[in-house]
Amino acid sequence: MKFDDIYFMNQALNIAKLATKEGEVPVGAVIVIDNKIIARAHNLTEKLHDVTAHAEMLAITSASNFLNGKFLKGCTIYVTLEPCIMCTGALYLSQINRLVIGASDLKMGGISKGIKLHPKTKIKKGVLQEESTNLIQEFFVKKRTKN
Repeated sequence: MKFDDIYFMNQALNIAKLATKEGEVPVGAVIVIDNKIIARAHNLTEKLHDVTAHAEMLAITSASNFLNGKFLKGCTIYVTLEPCIMCTGALYLSQINRLVIGASDLKMGGISKGIKLHPKTKIKKGVLQEESTNLIQEFFVKKRTKN
């Protein structure tokens, strides 16, 4: 089995699909170190009634607990949708090594809004972009037709 960006983004997409089943905006995140997933999360803002319960924030907390430290040096986060300003700020502070994004978010995305990550953080955009974009678009189409 080949552990590459496609493999790990597919894992994030699987997590995002779980969010949809729970009525959450389908954003999934996984954090990886040495080809091992150490954190998985999806949005829980509706369930927890907490605007900060984004997939990235929950994954950062989980990975920090796993590593027993606040910095995520050597880690990569795979997220199906470009992180918002809040999550981009948290990723900056975590000093994560890489950010791999599925779909861009020109309206709410931190990177699109010009928020910088830690100088050592590398960014890769567009991994499984079509799948990530379709998942989020389908969610909102269904949500609009229900109401």
